[in-house]
Amino acid sequence: MKPSNFKFILWDFDGVIIESNSVREQGFREVLKQYPTKQVEELIDFHNANGGWSRYVKFRYFFEKIRKEPTTDEQINELAGQFSSIMKDLLVNPELLIAETVAFIEEMYNSGKEMHIVSGSDSNELRGLCSALKIDHFFKSINGSPTPKNLLVKEVVELNQYLKENIVLIGDSINDYDAAKVNGISFIGFNNELLIQKGVYIKKFS
Repeated sequence: MKPSNFKFILWDFDGVIIESNSVREQGFREVLKQYPTKQVEELIDFHNANGGWSRYVKFRYFFEKIRKEPTTDEQINELAGQFSSIMKDLLVNPELLIAETVAFIEEMYNSGKEMHIVSGSDSNELRGLCSALKIDHFFKSINGSPTPKNLLVKEVVELNQYLKENIVLIGDSINDYDAAKVNGISFIGFNNELLIQKGVYIKKFS
């Protein structure tokens, strides 16, 4: 089951197209610097274990599960906005792109494959970042949070009227795997060896 055998490829972004995890961690620490370090590090652990989930979910988890206090949509949106501003400054760096992935994406694009990004990153931030990194033209659509990933996948499939047997999602987290399976499409893991047990796994696109 090679990605090139599918007509349509859905891509996760963080950890698959760009090596951004340490930058995301830096963003959470900066936005939440007024809170106890132990609590923030607990959030970082949650973030790393749930790579495909949005920052909105993670900030809510921080307050409701770690700090055990109520929060509001307004507070979550404010923190997400601060986080986004930091990401725009730090992630617009071509050196963070995973070269072998981008080379493969370009190869698939030149062969006529239709591709989409479905990410836990904020939609507007993601589109701006892809444009700044000059990779946006490879994708028919670029989709992100706050819409959950399983719904993003569902929307891409339905909007484009794709046959599910022709689609594969490539991701680096269990949440990517779950989003593929709940939508009845194929999944290929990358850049996270914990996904080897889930089936098809790519160590190198080259």
